[in-house]
Amino acid sequence: MRIINIHSPDIKQYQEFYTMPIIARFYGIIIKMFFIQSEHQPPHFHAIYGEYNAIFAIESLEMIEGDLPKRAYAFIAEWAQEHQQELLDMWNTQEFKQLPGLE
Repeated sequence: MRIINIHSPDIKQYQEFYTMPIIARFYGIIIKMFFIQSEHQPPHFHAIYGEYNAIFAIESLEMIEGDLPKRAYAFIAEWAQEHQQELLDMWNTQEFKQLPGLE
């Protein structure tokens, strides 16, 4: 468990992370996107799987930050490829919608 000092200047990043809208859920994976573009380039989404967190660039679908088990990475990569254009449209329009998970 990680303890966070709520008076720390870094608390804003944690508040933003936990208030990001959920875009999809599948196989225990949660996909989120934060909608303030000017502070968050390049276009990306966050993937959470248990204790693991990662950030994927939408345009390249590369994991640009974080760590994931290989199986979770494969599921996320497959899902992102199926929904790449929808993710990019959401990023550009700032219009939230939930996307289906993998079947």
